[in-house]
Amino acid sequence: MKINILLPVYNEEKRVIRGVTNTYNYMEREYPNNYCITIVDNASTDKTKEICTELESKYPTVNYIRLDKKGVGVAFREGVRLNDCEIVGYMDIDLSTDIKHLRDVMDCFLNQEVDIVNADRWGNKDNLASRKWYRRITSTGLVLLLKLSLKMKISDAISGFKFFRANVAKDLIKSSDSTENGWFFIIEILLRAEKLGYKIKEIPVVWKDDYNSTVNVVKLIKQYLSSISRLRKALKKEGLL
Repeated sequence: MKINILLPVYNEEKRVIRGVTNTYNYMEREYPNNYCITIVDNASTDKTKEICTELESKYPTVNYIRLDKKGVGVAFREGVRLNDCEIVGYMDIDLSTDIKHLRDVMDCFLNQEVDIVNADRWGNKDNLASRKWYRRITSTGLVLLLKLSLKMKISDAISGFKFFRANVAKDLIKSSDSTENGWFFIIEILLRAEKLGYKIKEIPVVWKDDYNSTVNVVKLIKQYLSSISRLRKALKKEGLL
């Protein structure tokens, strides 16, 4: 069974070498010949393109794709479209989720009848203790909002570590007519999977907050509120809510 690890990036010249190199070294050690790494560049304007091109040349299992649009949703859709592995998913380039959990992902797909593996950061109290207070409140609030407004059962829909059986990922993308390009598209796909009865396995992970993250919390909250309202209407229309 082969896995395609998507690494969405945008202006990550300071972190992409470490993220790709550590992922490559881990997979070469644990699953040689059973993986590929796809860097999906969301139109970076710094030196990310040049660095990624060098990484692609250096490592035989690393592929580089450059897009002309921003957003993890765009990166995920394109990565899945071009994928030819049995398993496909993505993780954050900063490796906030401990890379050793890729073994858990592989074990789940190899030994269990699951369609999706999702990281659950809330299962480890040390993860919460390491977060800045305002980010902890924001994350908790967004998860609670998803549960209350969309009746979502998944514990941690907003974690940046998700993997799918390739056919499932393609079917879920086709099931949505969303034009969402950002993080919320992944949340929508996960929610649709839950509503449609796909088997989702949540794994507790070791996770560290990235204090150098460029995410604008206020802007993110506004986007999520708008996206939740849109998705709620769409799911009701489809009879899934």
